[in-house]
Amino acid sequence: MDRQNQAAAASVAAPVAALLAAPVAVYWDFENLHARLVEDRQGDGVYNTPDGRFKAQEPLVQVQKLVDFVATLGPIAIHRAYCNWQYFGRYREALLGAAIDLVQLFPPGASAKNGADIRLCLDAQEDSARFANIAQFVIIGGDSDFMPLAHKLQAAGRRVIGIGARKSTNRYWAGCCDAFYYYEDVVAA
Repeated sequence: MDRQNQAAAASVAAPVAALLAAPVAVYWDFENLHARLVEDRQGDGVYNTPDGRFKAQEPLVQVQKLVDFVATLGPIAIHRAYCNWQYFGRYREALLGAAIDLVQLFPPGASAKNGADIRLCLDAQEDSARFANIAQFVIIGGDSDFMPLAHKLQAAGRRVIGIGARKSTNRYWAGCCDAFYYYEDVVAA
């Protein structure tokens, strides 16, 4: 390789290496992902019934595989998962082993949403303002509700990476991310 090509390769490699060394913030809409996996196994609509949702949940999310994948993007500086954890005790070892900060969100009514997507967006926006060193924000969830967050983070110069279940991920959400990965592909690798 001649000097000109070496210089060109170095000018490309340096920013990529710096980005990969930059801290990563990870936010899980945990119940959203879990619900999709339940419905993939048992049928659409099953999770959002009282018998499906308000009981101890079988661990279906492969937490460590997702954590291992995200760790390839850079060191994880912020790692939060949002859920009504009272039904997710069977995930205890996996979540604690991955050092995930668990944010408890009780729904305000018997059939109400837990508001995880709203809280996740507020926390990510606040973290973006507080921690300028975080270059990449990983959002694990498939809701289109995350699109305004992605736009704000990108306007602030941050890279947004989405991970979501294939059947429930909104295509516009996936399209607005700088990179998007399907859960099924990540855990199969």
